[in-house]
Amino acid sequence: MLEGKALIEDTDMPLKMQIQAMACASQALDLYDVLDCKSIAAHIKKSLFTIIGRNLTKDMGNGWQCVVGSNFGCFFTHTKGSFIYFTLETLNFLIFKVLFLLDKIAS
Repeated sequence: MLEGKALIEDTDMPLKMQIQAMACASQALDLYDVLDCKSIAAHIKKSLFTIIGRNLTKDMGNGWQCVVGSNFGCFFTHTKGSFIYFTLETLNFLIFKVLFLLDKIAS
């Protein structure tokens, strides 16, 4: 495991969720080749859906996204408290929950 080696670039997640997101990324790097970004991202999404959905929020819902790579850019609107961008090994990780129109109406 690579705990403590991640460099957080930006986040608005609660600390407990940040730690779990980085632990999932570390575990994914232990399981998959660093070039297999698609499998790494899928593993992180599945793990976070289970962990965060069970422990941190009552209604996880859909909309969680995970982008993994060494060179990418994006533009999105996320749900408050659900965003983290960090570097681990040679990869960048962007994890966030998409802000849906229904989420805005409910707030």
